[in-house]
Amino acid sequence: MNSPSEPTPEAIQTAAAEWLARRDRGLNAVEQDAYLQWLSEAPAHGLTIARLENAWKALDQLSQWRPEHSPQPNPDLLAPPRRRRRNLAWSALLAASVAVAFIAVRWHPQATELADHHQAIIHPGPERMILEDGSIVELNAGAKVVVEFTPDERRVSLQRGEAHFTVAKNPARPFIVSADKFSVRAVGTAFSVQLNREAVSVLVTEGKVRLDESQAATPASAAVSRELSHMVAGQQAVINLHDGALAVDSNPVQIHEVTPVEMERSLSWQGLRLEFVEMPLRDVVQEFNRYNQRKLVIDDAQTGAIVMQGNFRADNIDAFVRLLDLSFGVTAQPRGSEIVLRRTH
Repeated sequence: MNSPSEPTPEAIQTAAAEWLARRDRGLNAVEQDAYLQWLSEAPAHGLTIARLENAWKALDQLSQWRPEHSPQPNPDLLAPPRRRRRNLAWSALLAASVAVAFIAVRWHPQATELADHHQAIIHPGPERMILEDGSIVELNAGAKVVVEFTPDERRVSLQRGEAHFTVAKNPARPFIVSADKFSVRAVGTAFSVQLNREAVSVLVTEGKVRLDESQAATPASAAVSRELSHMVAGQQAVINLHDGALAVDSNPVQIHEVTPVEMERSLSWQGLRLEFVEMPLRDVVQEFNRYNQRKLVIDDAQTGAIVMQGNFRADNIDAFVRLLDLSFGVTAQPRGSEIVLRRTH
């Protein structure tokens, strides 16, 4: 671990500079999660972000110097402030907290000054199909499926792209999603399947599924399907479609565990999203309350005056509350069907 006085490795400095550049142009939902993951990997990451921010702020002050006024810049421009020096560790913590959810936060005694330009932008969710059995299919942009239901089975063919399936339970009529020569069999569960030119990816979000591979018919035998593996919630399988050197009896499936953060990142395309631009928290809460049965309540004026911007899933109120707690010390207390938000410092 690097102490504040030790030089930071060049790789960390390069990564920190790249993240700051991305933050300046705006992070999308996936980048927000990746940024948070990077910051949590080592304390040196947050410290490096703070150092770079302080250095850039100091350099920005040189814009006040004009050559016609003096051949040398005013030394006071880059002098450290005489009052309210910020501890470097606190700067790092602040940088990390701001990064958590692409929330830009400030407290304005007169927040009404922002009324002319703050806004909420609604980003519609993915295309949603409700099948005849009650199962739900959500299609990521560009995805295509073909539904083929028979009395014995429910089959959906994923032609391209990514789709998430929430399967209605019916043990007598299995639900099968095929992608290329592979298939995912489920009874009542939820999972996503992604098909591209390189691979088939399966992520189980609820319950369990079975992966099968269809083998082409030969002159001596009909087409058959062989079982490859079973998967449970929290697991992801990746199958390389170009690994033609595999033996007939080998298993091409690579399965690994995924963390809740990784799962949320993989499914960040789902659901209606709310994007806030320079909005006080009291107005942000009103937008969230339009899409959730549990209502957020602001407990005091100072908490409601927090100004933020960011991109959030409208139906993931728990994640939003966690980010407020982690980033800015806004605690959440349940009160019946309400969640009371209060800033603790």
